[in-house]
Amino acid sequence: METALGSLKTLEERLEILETKIRNPEFRTGGGKANEVNYWVFDYDPRREMEVRRGIEDIRRKLDGLVPLQIFDLYDMMIEYLEEKHFLDKVYQMEIKKGLPAVSRAINHTLRMSNDANGLSENRLVEYLKEKADPRSVLFLTGIGKCYPILRAQEIFNQVFYNMPKEFMATPMILFYPGVYTEQELRIFGEMHEDNYYRAFRIVR
Repeated sequence: METALGSLKTLEERLEILETKIRNPEFRTGGGKANEVNYWVFDYDPRREMEVRRGIEDIRRKLDGLVPLQIFDLYDMMIEYLEEKHFLDKVYQMEIKKGLPAVSRAINHTLRMSNDANGLSENRLVEYLKEKADPRSVLFLTGIGKCYPILRAQEIFNQVFYNMPKEFMATPMILFYPGVYTEQELRIFGEMHEDNYYRAFRIVR
């Protein structure tokens, strides 16, 4: 599967370019294109998942002590919150009785991921990042493929990234996306259309 826009670079080359960009102080402080938000997507072939994970750890290792970098797995964040609220057993029973769509709706409501879920200020993933993330760091967000279809990429942008406190406005946030992002469309796993989306940028073409 090719990445968006027919990129001919190998995965290894794209990971090297990603590392080079993160090393650039201007990238870490300057915001996005034309001073827009500093939100990015690194899309990749889902069949290369394990290689991407190893590449992320390699970047972390090489930048240790040089560039502040934090990695957050969205799936782990979701499970941690559900365990904390003793909700996992209920989720298992609900899936048996009502199916995955009902589970997805219930978890989204519990995490306050929708506009009508008692106010965006209570979004649980935002609260998690506010507590644990440093706005001076580069933030890697992984695990969105493991969350699908319960959590989707557009929800992470619309309900998490865009509702972070103002001190995170210049913080580079990079979503690792197993699929295709064209800067117009999200296709999870390269096959299923998630949504049209325009406000984040591909960090490596």
